Amino acid sequence: MAYRDNPFEGLGRQFDDMLSEMETRFRGVMLGSGQYLPAGGFGPGGVGDRLLPAVRGEFRIDVQEDLDDVVVVADLPGVERENIAVRLLSPEQLEIACERRSERQETGETGQFVRQERTFGYMTRVIPLPHEVTAEGARSSFTNGVLELRLRKMTVERGTLIPLE
Repeated sequence: MAYRDNPFEGLGRQFDDMLSEMETRFRGVMLGSGQYLPAGGFGPGGVGDRLLPAVRGEFRIDVQEDLDDVVVVADLPGVERENIAVRLLSPEQLEIACERRSERQETGETGQFVRQERTFGYMTRVIPLPHEVTAEGARSSFTNGVLELRLRKMTVERGTLIPLE
């Protein structure tokens, strides 16, 4: 009996390679001088930064900072408040995890999806922060599927004497 090759063998590896290639092309390269060299014509905040989270099934975020706070805004449409967890992993790293559940599934006349583009399930992002923050005094809001977090920057007074023990 002759055996045929599995046509799907290695498909997962090919998909991972494709995502890696997309990241390389869309994100560009940070040069040693601190300058950003966009690859494939895509710069920071450009098409690559907007497309890759959607390709990976992640949610999109904005990170801003002002004098006192770092502000993180995440679009979480269809996610219920009780299905969101926010953790400060370190002073410069934040994790947002959530689960979007499908309560009902609409199908065509044959009982199968005609089109399915929305993602459901568990999603998580670890977000590097531009400044060290503390959970003390943090504020959050969740309105119309938009999560906003305001995290206080950690400040060290320059010239403050440190007592010796």
